[in-house]
Amino acid sequence: MSGMFTRFVEPGRLALITYGPCEGKMCTIVDIVDQKRVVVDGPVSVTGVPRHMMPIKRLSLTDFRAKIVRGAREKALKIALDTDDIMSKWADTVRAKQIKARETRKNMTDFERFKLMVAKRKRAVQVRAAVKKSKK
Repeated sequence: MSGMFTRFVEPGRLALITYGPCEGKMCTIVDIVDQKRVVVDGPVSVTGVPRHMMPIKRLSLTDFRAKIVRGAREKALKIALDTDDIMSKWADTVRAKQIKARETRKNMTDFERFKLMVAKRKRAVQVRAAVKKSKK
């Protein structure tokens, strides 16, 4: 049954915040309040997200889950994230790399954008030359 849904809203589920003051940061679901809201925690020392209540609509769930009990404290959450090595597993995913690349591009200076443009032009010339050579 490979087509079955596996990203459930459950304590320990790692999620990406998609809207609000903590947008773009990772958090862990700690407790479920009701059908539409959950309590999330970073913890602050790991991801910079304080413990607060948040609507599920503002979260994007990931495949990773820490083994914690419902309502776990920050210390227990931190230990669970460290033992399962969840944050480094997340950093290795394609989605995390795309987010990091987008953030890097967003924070580029004018001169860095110029250097990128020049490098792209140089690469395009080399690609064109290689394609032309291979056609002969």
